[in-house]
Amino acid sequence: MPLDAGLRKVLVIGSGPIVIGQAAEFDYAGTQACRALREEGVEVVLVNTNPATIMTDSDTADAVYFEPLDLEGLCRVIEVERPEGIIGTLGGQVGLNLSLGLFDSGVLRRLGVRLLGTGAEAIRRGEDRGLFRDLMQSIGEEVPLSAAVKSLEEALSFAGFAGFPLVVRPAFTLGGTGGGMARDQGELVELVSSALGLSPAGQALVEVSVEGWKEIEFEVIRDGEGGKVLVCGMENLDPMGVHTGDSVVVSPIMTLGKSVVEDLREACFRIVDAIGVEGACNIQFAVRDDGKRYVIEVNPRASRSSALASKATAYPIARVAAKVALGYRLGEIGLWEGGPRASEEPVISHVALKFPRWPFDKFPRADRRLGTRMRSTGEVMARGDSFEEALLKGFRCAGHPIKVPFGVLLSLSPWSRAEALDAVGILSRAGCAIYCTPGTASFFMSKGIACDAVSPEDALELAGEGVKLVVNTVSPGWGSGYGFKLRRRAMERGVLCLTSCDTLKGLAEALVFRGDLGEALASGERWYNL
Repeated sequence: MPLDAGLRKVLVIGSGPIVIGQAAEFDYAGTQACRALREEGVEVVLVNTNPATIMTDSDTADAVYFEPLDLEGLCRVIEVERPEGIIGTLGGQVGLNLSLGLFDSGVLRRLGVRLLGTGAEAIRRGEDRGLFRDLMQSIGEEVPLSAAVKSLEEALSFAGFAGFPLVVRPAFTLGGTGGGMARDQGELVELVSSALGLSPAGQALVEVSVEGWKEIEFEVIRDGEGGKVLVCGMENLDPMGVHTGDSVVVSPIMTLGKSVVEDLREACFRIVDAIGVEGACNIQFAVRDDGKRYVIEVNPRASRSSALASKATAYPIARVAAKVALGYRLGEIGLWEGGPRASEEPVISHVALKFPRWPFDKFPRADRRLGTRMRSTGEVMARGDSFEEALLKGFRCAGHPIKVPFGVLLSLSPWSRAEALDAVGILSRAGCAIYCTPGTASFFMSKGIACDAVSPEDALELAGEGVKLVVNTVSPGWGSGYGFKLRRRAMERGVLCLTSCDTLKGLAEALVFRGDLGEALASGERWYNL
């Protein structure tokens, strides 16, 4: 399908201020989109409130408006510029919500402006928690047992039926804002009250937790004729329960068999067809070890993961999505001059990895324990010929260049000690000095791992004194007791602090595989499958 000759001017909605969950990734996407539109001879009008971006450079768009990203501000620009179309799916959640608001207000209809790319009803099917749940069930895709609620009473009623723990997800928000894990009625009341207040639709999804399952996500592009391509599959090193923005994420998928990945691929295509996506889409699954899966979330827009997927695969997702919004089929779009068509699925021969960066050192009272609400403010990307190489590069780029042997301090809750057993054994055999608080020490010594038991008070002083790694897991629920003090001390002294046994295991095996020992362990199954 050729470019619609009626589209002479297009307005692109930017992502606004840099906030947790919506940062440079969407500047990257918006810049790509503006350049792609101008390649086609389209006049580009950009609206954004943030001057500290590349997309607001004078040579990115034909006209740039620094206006409030709200309905009133956008309406003023539309009245002045009179674009034929608007693209709102490349500016993160802000752009998506505003696109829907403009459509529902009747402004677009009154001024004869088209919503390009993924339409209003498709956005609603992906973002409205109740509609999304019902749609997934209608196409045979399971979702966790849940209820879309608009009142605290509805949430408490569901909890009485489903039990705890429960996950609360506000509708039409980003980065887990206002959500979290509720392990009792008190936490549920607090989270639902917050979620309903922060959701533009006054709606939240309360669902049964799948904490501990693997989290897998995909970036998919679909054109207006139903052509589809799966750009990238990614796996979170941390399991469900840690927000994907706070997890180490690796591509390609490491721990699932080819048949499982292929099933997920076909599920992605059914989902984008059912929603009616025209452009980029991010799909997240929870997968149990036995292969059972749930669809967790769908973002019918360019996502935070689009930047990682684009750089990992050399497939410019935002650029292609912008041209799809103009009416092109994937087979009509070249990825670059002389390059392959956008309808060809990319294949990568390396491992790409995203490592988050957190601002905890800037906030003395903040606890670095991670959960379902995103807290990182940046990330680095690493590439390697193997998972181990990419992971160690990620740690190094994030400011933690470590080699075995070194001192390790562990203070683990009873439920996580068995999870850490393999990793601690690896580090011990690699010559690392293992220090543990009393309960943790008793467990590892009972399993034949030599370690030094230290009092909680002495452990606080050890962080930074020969100890280069602190691992602290705490019982479910947030708190500011001893664990908080230990994690805080590690940060103050520049010591790497982990709160996930999965990340510890990946780091331990990568250090031994790539470190001074020069070879992988002869025994023990690696968690990855290269």
